[in-house]
Amino acid sequence: MDAAELNKTRAWNRFYAEGTPTDIEIPDGSLVDMLHEVARDFPDSVAIEFFGAETSYAKLWDQVQRVAGALADLGVGPGDRVALVMPNAPQHAAAFFGALRLGAIVVEHNPLYTPDELKHQFLDHGAKVVIAWDKVVPTVQGIAAECELGHIIAVNIIEGMPLKMRLALSLPIAKAREARAKLSAPTPDVMPFSALLTHPRIPATTPAPRAQDTAVLQYTSGTTGTPRGAIITHRNLRANALQGSAWMPRFVRGREVIYGVLPSFHAFGLLLSVVYPVHMAARSVLFPTFDPALVVAASKKHPASFIPAVPPMYDRLARVAREGTLDLSSVIYAISGAMTLNDAIVNRWESVAGGQLVEGYGLTECSPVALGNPFTTQRKTGTIGMPFPSTDIKVVDPNDLEHEVALGEVGELLIHGPQVFQGYWNRPAETAETLLPGGWLRTGDLVSQDEDGFVTVVDRKKEIIITGGLNVSPSEVEKVLLDAPGVAEAAVVGIPRGSQKAEIVTAVVVPEQGTAFDEDAVRAYCREHLADYKVPRSYVVWEELPKSLIGKVLRKQVKDQLTARRS
Repeated sequence: MDAAELNKTRAWNRFYAEGTPTDIEIPDGSLVDMLHEVARDFPDSVAIEFFGAETSYAKLWDQVQRVAGALADLGVGPGDRVALVMPNAPQHAAAFFGALRLGAIVVEHNPLYTPDELKHQFLDHGAKVVIAWDKVVPTVQGIAAECELGHIIAVNIIEGMPLKMRLALSLPIAKAREARAKLSAPTPDVMPFSALLTHPRIPATTPAPRAQDTAVLQYTSGTTGTPRGAIITHRNLRANALQGSAWMPRFVRGREVIYGVLPSFHAFGLLLSVVYPVHMAARSVLFPTFDPALVVAASKKHPASFIPAVPPMYDRLARVAREGTLDLSSVIYAISGAMTLNDAIVNRWESVAGGQLVEGYGLTECSPVALGNPFTTQRKTGTIGMPFPSTDIKVVDPNDLEHEVALGEVGELLIHGPQVFQGYWNRPAETAETLLPGGWLRTGDLVSQDEDGFVTVVDRKKEIIITGGLNVSPSEVEKVLLDAPGVAEAAVVGIPRGSQKAEIVTAVVVPEQGTAFDEDAVRAYCREHLADYKVPRSYVVWEELPKSLIGKVLRKQVKDQLTARRS
């Protein structure tokens, strides 16, 4: 069977886990409809747990209606963008679904972003209402005038904790003050999110969003390295949640416990810590940051049945479990993403967990998951598996997209399915380059497919760096470097390091003529203008950079030369 026939017939579905269908049926309803149905059918089930504090589905639905009513009074309506800037917390779910109830579009932001990074995105999407963690409210206020922000709402995540913990944090002792300062900051002149939760509910007659409406703008570096908003509909996200449910057929609605260790502002975390748990009427245990000690504490009360994460997280949790302080035997499923999963981590995890750890593949433009290894003995570690239900792929010649390459040959991965996004916000040209006729998505990833249908990523045509599971745009970092003191030219690449082959953001710089490179000064400058994970960890000084005939820096040659010098 050739590649075209294999993918046309979806013959790889013979490796699916028992109970996983080839296709899914997607209800004609929005994410708001999904939550409403679960609140009706599972009103007393816990939707969210945060440091032990519990929010039932009935209470969450009540909060959503109140947030929607308050936002409506602030002038938010269908199609308006509402920006969220916060870590994982119960308020995130209420804000997310509350904005969606109005037909508004949620825009997720990393709370660690610098003013420059936030400003770029705010000027692009034009949100006038921002719901932000109170610790980052000053950052948002710093861009308010230039971005013409109308309302800033402050979230105090301590208010989502149990009463006993809140009281302990309020004690007038140094340890409590220090802990409180890490979690919250005073914002006396800003509307508190708690005020939204006591607002009258939105009238039931207020029109709700439709499945085809845009739910989220998720910023991604795309295929060229320039951040842009991916347009993701209610149907896109609901379909991806259904696909995830089909991939894990042993789970039962209303019974599962999902650990939200991934940040909800990231596409992977948004789906698996917010949307999928609601679809499954599951208990989503949220963590504001990844800390094995917090996972250990939570597991003693409600052990997880599903932990979606990235390889370094699995490695750390498995090591803690081997020490005897964490019991992972209840974890039936574990899906890894963002970077390559190796045998050592899989073996370490599966020696202490109650089920398999497999690698999946996705990108923001797929809401975000598109392929995965099956939860069977026939999975192939090191590959990204096969297409999810209702998903089709092609592996084509990047220079001739009509030509599918033979099995085993390298080509660009194209994806088609109900989770594929609708395009980039206000960028029709880039949308046309990425979304092909018929709804096929160009991923920019070079892959090969074997005779069983399993796909292996060979290289990324796009030069995005993945560090700690997060995407870094080289051009964005280079732009900052070129403004740094004493830097004439710069090239940024990701260099694999360590046994896990995690990428290290590496800067190759050419100093200005007659000056010595001051690494400390450049590093400090980068920290002022970039989120910490984007700041180069390694700096290399060269006399010149390799360039094309038109003067473009050749990053691949830079990376190849660095790799050769380190070998």
